[in-house]
Amino acid sequence: MPAIRDLIRFDELVAMVRVKTQFANAKVQLREDQVDLKFCYHILDHVSRSFAAVIIQLNDELRDAVCLFYLVLRGLDTVEDDMSIPVEKKNEVLPKFHEKLLLSDFHIDGIGKGKERELLEQFWRVCLECQKLKPAYLEVIMDICHRMAMGMCHFLVNDVVTKSDYDLYCHYVAGLVGHGLTRLFAASGLESPSIAKDLTISNSMGLFLQKTNIIRDYFEDIVEEPPCMFWPKEIWGHFGDSLHDFKPRENRQKAVECLNAMVADALQHVPHCIDYMASLNEKSVILFCAIPQVMAIATLVELYDNPNVFHDKVKIRKGLACKIICNCGDLQSVLIQFRGHCDALQAKLRQEDPSYDKIKRALTAGRKRFAEVAEERQLNLEPSFARAFLTKYPALGGQMLYSVVDSVGGLFRQ
Repeated sequence: MPAIRDLIRFDELVAMVRVKTQFANAKVQLREDQVDLKFCYHILDHVSRSFAAVIIQLNDELRDAVCLFYLVLRGLDTVEDDMSIPVEKKNEVLPKFHEKLLLSDFHIDGIGKGKERELLEQFWRVCLECQKLKPAYLEVIMDICHRMAMGMCHFLVNDVVTKSDYDLYCHYVAGLVGHGLTRLFAASGLESPSIAKDLTISNSMGLFLQKTNIIRDYFEDIVEEPPCMFWPKEIWGHFGDSLHDFKPRENRQKAVECLNAMVADALQHVPHCIDYMASLNEKSVILFCAIPQVMAIATLVELYDNPNVFHDKVKIRKGLACKIICNCGDLQSVLIQFRGHCDALQAKLRQEDPSYDKIKRALTAGRKRFAEVAEERQLNLEPSFARAFLTKYPALGGQMLYSVVDSVGGLFRQ
């Protein structure tokens, strides 16, 4: 019954309105003379609209540093992504990219498209603003930029074959971002310096996001010339002779089995993601880190067992994305959402799927960490008896009632 389903998603409708008013229209207030910084926030909004909306919600102490960190890595990534540039040229530019942040006139012409191209053409503006940052922030940005560039150079001439290759690639392009952000959080004083002592879990945060994106982007990546694929042969080789084998609809069963094996591999990082989010204290930092993590687990629910991955780009509903954004302001809300999506994935599992046991073990490990963190932090993740009873039976109207209550309550909490 479509009408009932639409009513049940009333909370998503309200969330869309909240995001439109609270996030989409939010602007950074800058002085007239801050021309270069204005350019940075303007270009950020174009090269990553969703990420920009979360960055500008960050505490003032961190916001500029994270904005510039993102733009530096976006510039680096644009050079690496441009397939028209010879490998030799990339090997010349990438390793020295971080050094250029200390120059006042550095720019690159003729690389990338659209706003990414404009970013590189006016990159000197980013450099000038980086030089105004606290030395501790600039040190982190330059270090991560250099390490990422060296990793990119490695994979310019080496394919992703084994699962170890896959983890290493994801570390270079996303795990290092987790390292850098964690070090920025620690240097800001908003989070405890202890979070930067062991970067293992921050690496897992990056790997979880990157692996989700790589799985989701199969169709978009394989149609490129040449195809730009990072699914490891150690996984897909059990189901086909080539990644192209999964495109024909007659190979649907093997394609879906391969897809589910990729999802199982991504889920191994869930306990570390929970640990990381539980280590944060500052509200804007929690929001910044949790939104992409909850969206990733929600995306994996959509990807699991979904043959459309091989013919289109599968995404979560816009309303669900907005609901996630509106409910990541504190650890309890984050954990409730994350666990809810894990439960939804559990409900979709098929026992005949070859990855059934591995996925179930990963979800069990995640559920165990949810319970442990809730006990450590004295958080109640369980719904009241009334809520559990009424939402279990949709015909009673409980789901719609609590959707209205939660949504309106959320408006007042903001």
